[in-house]
Parts: sequence; C-alpha cells; structure tokens
Amino acid sequence: MKLFPIRGGIHPDYRKEQTSEKAIVVMPMPAALYIPLQQHIGAPADVLVAEGDLVKKGQMIARNQGTVSASQHAPTSGRIRTVTEVTAPHPSGLPQTTIILEPDGKDEWADLPEPIADPFSADTHTINDRVAQSGIVGMGGAAFPSAIKLNLGEQKKLEILLLNGAECEPYLTCDDRVMREYPDEIIDGARIMAHALGTPRVVIGIEQNKPQAIEIMTKAASAFPEIKVVAVPVQYPMGSERHLVQAITGRETPARKLTADLGIVVHNVSTTRAVHHAIRFGRPLIARVVTVSGGAIREPNNVLTPIGARVADLVEFCGGFSARPESVVNGGPMMGQPLPSLEVPVVKGTSGILALTAEEINDRPTSACIRCGSCVTVCPCGLSPVDMAAFVRKDNLEGAAKLGVMDCFSCGSCSWVCPSHIPLVHYFNYAKGVLNDLERESRKNERIKTLAEVRVIRIEKATEAKRAALAARKPASDATPPSNSGEAKAATEEKANA
Repeated sequence: MKLFPIRGGIHPDYRKEQTSEKAIVVMPMPAALYIPLQQHIGAPADVLVAEGDLVKKGQMIARNQGTVSASQHAPTSGRIRTVTEVTAPHPSGLPQTTIILEPDGKDEWADLPEPIADPFSADTHTINDRVAQSGIVGMGGAAFPSAIKLNLGEQKKLEILLLNGAECEPYLTCDDRVMREYPDEIIDGARIMAHALGTPRVVIGIEQNKPQAIEIMTKAASAFPEIKVVAVPVQYPMGSERHLVQAITGRETPARKLTADLGIVVHNVSTTRAVHHAIRFGRPLIARVVTVSGGAIREPNNVLTPIGARVADLVEFCGGFSARPESVVNGGPMMGQPLPSLEVPVVKGTSGILALTAEEINDRPTSACIRCGSCVTVCPCGLSPVDMAAFVRKDNLEGAAKLGVMDCFSCGSCSWVCPSHIPLVHYFNYAKGVLNDLERESRKNERIKTLAEVRVIRIEKATEAKRAALAARKPASDATPPSNSGEAKAATEEKANA
C-alpha cells in the first residue's frame, strides 16, 4: 500500500524497550477504588449509588447524562464507602466528584446485559446503545465517548474505519502489547464497528518499530479481505489521527473539520477491544492496560489496572521508585500531563504513568529565541510557532489566532526541538484557553442579545394585543351619540327668534 509523507515531525528517543517485551500483568485489587464521575470529554455521569450500598462487578454506579457523556461501572464487587470530592488526575489539582468503592474480595459479577448473538445482523442503534451503556470512551487519551463516533455512519458517507495502533509517544507500549496478546479480539471488535459505521474497509495503522505487532495483527486479519494492516513510518506525531489519515490515504483534514468529513473514522485499538467485550459478553469498561515506566520506576511493566486504582497503588505494584522522580506524568512525555500527586486515580484515558528523572526531562533554563526556525520546520500542522509565541507574549491573541494557534494540537514537537528551551506549547495552550473563553463569552452575549430582542418584540406584541382587546371591549355609552340634523336646526331657529 502506498504511503504518503506527513509534514514536519520529530524522532525522539522512544525508550519503549523498557516494557515492550514484557507480557501484560494483572494488578491485584487495591483496598479502595476511586471512580470519578467524569473520565471523559463531556458531562459528568449522574450518581446511582449512595454510602453503604452493596454493588457487584460491572454494575452501573453512575449513568451518562446527555449525548456527550459516559456511564461508570463498578470494577469489582464491594461496598460504597462514600461519594465525595477527590483530587482529579489533572495538573490543576482541582477536586471532582468521585465514588469510593471498598472491594469485598469476592469479585462477584452483576447480571450483565445479554450478549448480542449476531452483531452483524444488528442495526447501528443496537450496537451504539450497548457501547454507550458500557461506558466506552477513546482509550488513546482523548476519552471521547465512543458511541458518538460509531453513529457517524448515519450522518456521513464513510469509506474506512482506521484503527490507530501507531502509539508514537515515547515509553508507551500498552497498545503494542494489547495487539500482540489479543489480536483476535481487536479484529472482531473492528468488524463489529465497521458494520455499525457502514464502512466497507478497515485499515490498521501500526508504526514500523512494532514488528511483532504488525506480524501478529496481519495474521489475525488474513481471513478477512476487507481488513488490511499497514506499517507506517516511525515519526512523531504519527499517532495523531489527522496525520495517520494523511500518511495512509494522502488526504489532509482541513482546519476545523473532522476526519469523518473525508469519509474516515479513527478509533484506538484498545477501544476496539473494549467494544468486542461489550458486544460479545455484555462487559462494561472497568479496567485497562497501563504502561508504567520511566527511569524512576523500579520494575517497568504493562499492567491491567482496575479503573479507580490510585497511581500510588500502581507504582507500588511495580516495585516503587528506584530514584527520586522529577515528574510523574499521566500519558506520554510529549502530550501527557504532570500529576499533582500519587493519590489520584487511574481513569479510562490513562495510557501510561511515567516517573521521569531529571536526566530524562532535561529541563533547562529558557533563553532568548534565536529565530533559528527549527520549530517551523518540525510543526506537523504547518504553523509558525515562533511568530505565534511572539504574539502571545505581547498578549496579542487575535494576532496569534490569525496565524492559526487554534489549529495547534499541542504535540510538543516545537518545544522539544527548541534550542532555547522556550515552553512554546505552554504559550499556545494559554492562548487557546483564553480564546475559547472569549468565544464562549461572545456566544453567551449573542444569545443574551437575541433573547432580549425576542423579549422586546414579545412585549410589544402583547401590548398591541392588549390595546386592541380594550378597544374591542369599550362600551357604547362612552361613544359620542350621533347628531340629529333636523332637531338641531329647529333648536337653533327657536333660539334666534327669542
């Protein structure tokens, strides 16, 4: 299959060898699980349990509210300790509503929904409803509710379901191991999702630095001519869905558009496996494989982790720290976020926990920009980071917006290559946050203005209707009686003769 070059990109030290050859291990159930109501893009789920309730494994404990939301389920059986505020796995360190579950050690399953016996004869709504009911979100990091993307086939004409197995971030190997250990489950999930989307083709994109995964997935797909495995170049950020689409199809996704507008829907390989479990067995998403790695981890590994386990429990299971970590990151080192503490929970979008030493971070003081243009060369979106940063530093966000700062997806390539160690991505994230706030405020003001204008029109119409009603009800006695010309003339003559 012909491949197409993508713009820019970098080749960092991938450091995947620490975990890539280690089989997935299962983490024992910790003493408590902390299950946030919001582990996804969209609205938080509504709590269905209360303190003291007994729940079983797989039982729904929080229901999705609205279209863009995801339900939460009990990862094991036990008792609800409380529903309270717990620090979120986010750099802000802000609290979020969380269900705390104390496992009872029985790991007893609840009554799950019946498996869909023949998913290839089921309609799209049946499959989407099951995926939504199972709380499945994108497991590549975005955590977008998967049922919404599976519904795109009813809105757009789709050609390809593209499975993202690139896993281009350094250190991370969880998707690599899932492909190598559960290939048949991924293939089955892919066929079910393609049926729901109405796509005639499935393409699985895997970076060339995963030869075993490429071989195993190719063998698993060999019985299905509509599925093709493609080895793509090792080039960060190949795992970005827009760039993976471009590399495989040659089609570039326009700014502010979706890959679905090109006829292509992208899902992560681990998400695809979760769909297989939901459809074939009725099992919700209650655990995921997490890469635990970095120079400060004593025993790096890929761990099947229950949703809600604390990062501290995960680190302890991997032998604890062998050195003092300079930073603990949720995700990969390029696009991941530093964690405020180890007391935060693993959530559905947690692909990796990295404990990085000072040498790995290579953090240095920032110096003045030398305008070398390296950031422009490597930007995969064709932007000019040096100029955008200049505008942001002067608080000229309108100028940065005109240069396309809203099209930046924060891959970190520019910051990685900058010889002056300027935190360019921080500038752009700040600008995007402020611009988004301003846009929301503008939309709010427009809405208020529209509502005010509608109110004025409504009041004017009501007033006019009231006047018309009063006029119609006015009594006849209030009107001036019509004059009798004959009588008036006689009265005038009589007065004159007198």
